[in-house]
Amino acid sequence: MMRRTLRLSPVLAAVVLAGCASVAPDGLRSAVDRHTASRLPADSQLPSTDSRAQPTTEAQIAQWLSQPVDADTAVRIALLRSPSLQAQLAQLARQDAQRAQALTLFNPTLTLGRFVNGHEREIERQLSVNLVQLITLPWRSRWQGWQLEQATLTAAQQVLLHAADTRRAWLRAVAAQQSLQAAERMHEAAAAGGELARRMALVGNFSKLEQAQELRVQHDAAAQLARARLNATLEREQLARLMGLWGPQADFALPDSLPPLPKAEALHTGTDAEATALRERLDVRALRRELDTTADRHGFARVGALFGDIGASYSRNTTTDRATRHDEVTRGWELELPLPLFDWGGVAAAGARAQLQHSSAQLRNAALQARSEARTSWLRYRTAWDLAQQQRTEVLPLAQQMQEEAVYRYNGMFISTWQLLAQARATTQAVAAATEAQRDFWLADVDLQLALYSTSPGAGAASLSTPATPSESSAQGH
Repeated sequence: MMRRTLRLSPVLAAVVLAGCASVAPDGLRSAVDRHTASRLPADSQLPSTDSRAQPTTEAQIAQWLSQPVDADTAVRIALLRSPSLQAQLAQLARQDAQRAQALTLFNPTLTLGRFVNGHEREIERQLSVNLVQLITLPWRSRWQGWQLEQATLTAAQQVLLHAADTRRAWLRAVAAQQSLQAAERMHEAAAAGGELARRMALVGNFSKLEQAQELRVQHDAAAQLARARLNATLEREQLARLMGLWGPQADFALPDSLPPLPKAEALHTGTDAEATALRERLDVRALRRELDTTADRHGFARVGALFGDIGASYSRNTTTDRATRHDEVTRGWELELPLPLFDWGGVAAAGARAQLQHSSAQLRNAALQARSEARTSWLRYRTAWDLAQQQRTEVLPLAQQMQEEAVYRYNGMFISTWQLLAQARATTQAVAAATEAQRDFWLADVDLQLALYSTSPGAGAASLSTPATPSESSAQGH
């Protein structure tokens, strides 16, 4: 009895594994959340598969939209409402269903036949199963689990990428809103100068050349204002699209300014950036799991090619003599074995070996890219902070000091009205440049978080913008 139990234990284990193959009720959202919770704002949630939770979710989103939407709130709404993210999570649920289907034993095949001749009638019954599928079920269960873990890591990357894209869009939208306000102030100053030049030209105190110069400045400011309005509208629309909003909900309010710069002691250090990226990045972990799966399956490639079609069947045939009505029953079993006459599994083994080399090279390339992106992202992040700090602590105070001195000199009748207006435009341009530098720092911070903990920042990586130099040509000679 003990020996018989030991012989049956692999079959029983396979049957138990096949019975345990089921689909996660939440579509593996909880597994994704374990990889992303520490990288997302507090209280962030992925969209639920339960339709009964939809009214509660919509009520929460409406409450968030009733106030100015900050960056964390924008990310929370995007995770709940974005159709593209919901499509990614649905794809993960489909892969989970495919895993459960692959681990479910194939149904046995029942073959029935009825044959009649002049003297006899024969009825055949045959029940067949695939032995290889039953025997290899424990290994296939392990491979499918690893592949599903890799798919979960890939889905987590998409969640973090969508959150990063939303945060980038929020930063650009708020910065564009601030730039629009600066463009409006510059246009007001230029329009005042143009109107004053027109009136002075009417009374003969201004030459046509001087009037044309002021009109050119006014037209340039008007064109810059139009571009600023368009950019603010487009950036806001991009943010609304990533948040999954339309109609009246897209008319949400944004804060008046970007978050302040962090202090120097609160900045990330680049000393362990490479080690952090290799240890934490989800794309590297996914490729490492893929290499484990490929290496484990490599040894089964030749065996699977040789003996993948082994089958067993049980037959019970009944033959009836039509004259005597006598039945004769024949019972027996059959074992189907492929004969390796032409294919000895060499091609399958070579393909598996090439796949293993491919996975290994992909992992090495991902590790190399992660190291490089960690270094460059930290360098961009630190440089962006230095530039933004310089704008805030040195350039802006200097521009404000120059504006105050210009007012004093104007009140003392040492400079003309045109020089005062030109200085006002230059001060406003300095404020706009400081806003762009502040935006670039926070964009670099988003990219650094991706490069260290998630995946490649890719095309969304921030590039340090060069502040435009304010034109002082209109101030010369006035």
